[in-house]
Amino acid sequence: MANNEESRGLKSLFDWFANRRKSGSTNLERQEREIADGLWHKCSKCGVLAYTKDLKANQMVCIECGHHNRVDSDERIRQLIDNNTWKPLDEHLRPTDPLEFRDRKLYSDRLRETQDKIGLIDAVHTGLGQINGLPIALGVMDFRFMGGSMGSVVGEKLTRMIEQATQRRYPVVIVCTSGGARMQEGMLSLMQMAKISAALQRHKDARLLYIPVLTNPTTGGVTASFAMLGDIILAEPKATIGFAGRRVIEQTLREKLPENFQTAEDLLLHGFVDDIVPRTQLKNTLTQLIALHQPVLTPPHMVLWETMSLTSTAAE
Repeated sequence: MANNEESRGLKSLFDWFANRRKSGSTNLERQEREIADGLWHKCSKCGVLAYTKDLKANQMVCIECGHHNRVDSDERIRQLIDNNTWKPLDEHLRPTDPLEFRDRKLYSDRLRETQDKIGLIDAVHTGLGQINGLPIALGVMDFRFMGGSMGSVVGEKLTRMIEQATQRRYPVVIVCTSGGARMQEGMLSLMQMAKISAALQRHKDARLLYIPVLTNPTTGGVTASFAMLGDIILAEPKATIGFAGRRVIEQTLREKLPENFQTAEDLLLHGFVDDIVPRTQLKNTLTQLIALHQPVLTPPHMVLWETMSLTSTAAE
């Protein structure tokens, strides 16, 4: 009898622990759901949990360690452009499948799936706007769209934006993030490098300012063309910037590369980047650079008045 009571007591104790374990896992699942719902954000660098609203207020830069989380093109435009001044350009341009390319699935199907998933037509937003009251032509690439790869639409939109800026005498800023040229469009994708570069040369010949902002990652054909053609080249901290991938280079050279290889800090040390600017300071930095390079137009009557004053002083 005593043994039966003891076994029942032991069994109930096991049940109690089992129920506690189940309730604990339920609470954990609930917490994970809350994090997944976007209430909190766990930093991939330092692991600190931050309230998403506070993180967005700090432009998605970790308050604890300064890690720059990736942001989409819409958020980037909100961070840089003054309210109610953004005018998109060439939103009607859509990618096609001229080569009828197929890997694991048709390129046309891959395009349609990506467009439906993230709500973008292609991997770049272009437009005109103001940054702290100064006019600007801005292009923002989006890594969510097939790794920010540069296809024909990306090249055409950037080229048209640069030509608009040249005509209006606006400075150009392009926020770069890309895995490189889009292989599904073959040579058509590679030719976008030359097309954008030619438009930038005409912009330069007009004595106008171009600033690329290199974010994580900026690689491949984008790095090999317009990302490195700026009058002043800025980068975000710790951004990966390069042409070929680290593993490819190591296999080719048969050498182990340094840990900081292809980082913004390493490129700054070797003179490929002019400055590293935290995202929270980017808008003000761009404003200062654009203001310094804006042509100062003196009204004709002011020139005449100054000439007359100088003449009068000289006569005295």
